[in-house]
Amino acid sequence: MKVPFSKPTTATCDGVTRRHALRVGASGLIGGLSLPWLLEMQAKAATPKAAKAKSCIFIFLEGGPSQLDMWDLKPDAPAEVRGPYKPISTSVPGTFIGEHLPLCAKIANKYTIVRSHTHNDNGHATGYHYVMTGYKADFADGNTRIPNNHLFPSIGSIVSRELGPKTSLPPYINMPHHMAGGGAGFYGSEHALFVIESDPVQADFEVQDLGPLEKLSLSRQERRRKLLTEVEKLEKEGVEQGRAKAMSTYYQRARDLMTSAEAKKAFDIRSEPESVRKAYGYTALGQCALLSRRMVEAGCRFVGIDHSGWDHHFTIFPSLEKDMLPHVDRAYSALINDLEQRGLLESTLVVMMGEMGRTPVINAQAGRDHWSMAQSILFAGGGVKPGQIIGATDKKAAAPTVDPVSVEDVLCSVFGQLGIDTKKTYYTPLGRPVPIVDGGKVIPGLV
Repeated sequence: MKVPFSKPTTATCDGVTRRHALRVGASGLIGGLSLPWLLEMQAKAATPKAAKAKSCIFIFLEGGPSQLDMWDLKPDAPAEVRGPYKPISTSVPGTFIGEHLPLCAKIANKYTIVRSHTHNDNGHATGYHYVMTGYKADFADGNTRIPNNHLFPSIGSIVSRELGPKTSLPPYINMPHHMAGGGAGFYGSEHALFVIESDPVQADFEVQDLGPLEKLSLSRQERRRKLLTEVEKLEKEGVEQGRAKAMSTYYQRARDLMTSAEAKKAFDIRSEPESVRKAYGYTALGQCALLSRRMVEAGCRFVGIDHSGWDHHFTIFPSLEKDMLPHVDRAYSALINDLEQRGLLESTLVVMMGEMGRTPVINAQAGRDHWSMAQSILFAGGGVKPGQIIGATDKKAAAPTVDPVSVEDVLCSVFGQLGIDTKKTYYTPLGRPVPIVDGGKVIPGLV
């Protein structure tokens, strides 16, 4: 009754032989028992691994941050490769990073740089889908649908399903908008993300739709809730029922948050001392990073921050110097220091990456193009060994020369620190087996 969903070696397109099909079909002879239901129960009964981390903050630099200008400089390479930036020393002897990341240089002993992340999907939408789910996209790059992972669940939804809510806060939150590859896939609305689309930099920032309805008494709100429940009961079987069930989940979440003093307190970023807010920087990334600390402090399991603007095909260096690098430098260093000072760093895994890196050679428009074959990723907290450099790239930062790290390896490492069994398999509504991660391993030396 076991049908592995690993790389298929059979002739059929879904990797299931006729014998397997007969084996699956026979399970239906048992009254009320289906194979997907049985194996999901087995998966849930599996003994979880000890977790080093209780939460994860996932900072996604959308567009592709340049490894050559940030974490993996090549000062001896030709000018058209190395660019104008010089390496600077850090708090870890022998470790150097880009000159426009001085605050990160001071805390290099608190994070680890993986310089050898590599994969072969050079598209924005498809690459985003791949790194967030561990599965290749079934659509062409350029797809603008959000979320774009209609089948495979994202890392945040997997965390939501495996760990569940810890408090009244949703277990999975995104900000400042929906992450393109961050949907729940076939897991459904129960494990979808809660999106904070308001700008935390603004003085009037508040999480939309969580305030009480004006001029509507509590008794009237309760009557509306009961009426909605009765209407939902009348929905027929089929698509309508599925949509109604999904909407019911969203309504319940909204009601829970509207009545939760704990949630309102967590979202109240204006209660932070001015010195703390300045330390993070009054930028979208800075204030989202601060809000993410408040979220995990209040019990959120997974916070995804989507920071766009890293797709530099033209005049890359003015943009990096003026906006991107100072914002990352201040926000990331403040987040790590703040988590450490509050005793949260050891229980909070912080990951910062994009869907790809940038080309080794500067193009004719003074930019760098897409390059998925080499990227640097930062890991901190959550049981990660700090102050390390893992992996290495060639003289142009074009490809790993030591310890290549795959997308699946990254996911295995994140889930492993959160105590999630990556070999667990769930089944789509059509009975298709989908393991949490299809292959991969924990990055050697990371934890």
